[in-house]
Amino acid sequence: MQILSVSSLKGGVGKTSVTMGLASAALHRGVKTLVIDLDPHADATTGLNVSRGVGREAGQLLKESRKAKVSDHVVRSGWVDLMDAEQQKDAVLDVVVGSALSATFDRPDIRPRDMKRLKSLLDGVSEYDLVLVDCPPSLSGLTRIAWAASHQVLLVAEPSLFSVAGTERTMRAIRLFANEFAPQLTQAGVVVNRARADSPEHEYRLLEMERLYSDKLLLPVLEENPHWQQIQGAAYPVHQWPGDQVRDMAKSFDEILKQLLPAKSRTS
Repeated sequence: MQILSVSSLKGGVGKTSVTMGLASAALHRGVKTLVIDLDPHADATTGLNVSRGVGREAGQLLKESRKAKVSDHVVRSGWVDLMDAEQQKDAVLDVVVGSALSATFDRPDIRPRDMKRLKSLLDGVSEYDLVLVDCPPSLSGLTRIAWAASHQVLLVAEPSLFSVAGTERTMRAIRLFANEFAPQLTQAGVVVNRARADSPEHEYRLLEMERLYSDKLLLPVLEENPHWQQIQGAAYPVHQWPGDQVRDMAKSFDEILKQLLPAKSRTS
């Protein structure tokens, strides 16, 4: 089971959008997936077509981490219901719902023992190939809890000055955190989101990212798509959106997912 935190220390770069795109790719490929929504805004929960108030939410589970098992409290994503009956038989996309209650743990001074709460919840869970943790855009308690339980951190960035600088800071933070608290943790790479082919600034920043991150930059770059907000507003998986307008975007998420999953977890 691969546990992957999707992170950015800068808000507004589309971190939750990338989480949902990867979840859509995993569902499309038959990868058994759990999404844990640790962002108190709970946008991933809404985007995955799960009603708030259903299931035991992430903050409550973290409080009960010594006696709870996360797989006992997951909710099935409504995306599964959009598939045909034959596909639904083997489809697994579950969600640990988010809510503002999670903010209880989002403190900068969180104790090391509290960082282990998500890890405790996931101990013994083996029914998934992939766990995606949608983190808040900060390095406070919830992100530390996610990183302590994860094998890798996937960073999301935009081709802009502040996002590039923020990604460099996050890379340093991951290295320091791994050395002190999570020796198993590595960087999965950097996904560039919302790139515009007609922007000289974006072109310049992409070249800068290639120089700074070299082999950590995951390709393809995710291009800005005018239909993406409509897809998210409809709480729909990009791989099942009708028409050809987002086909390239779906293929991009397929390629990125392929690079993130261990070979044994991939299905054709």
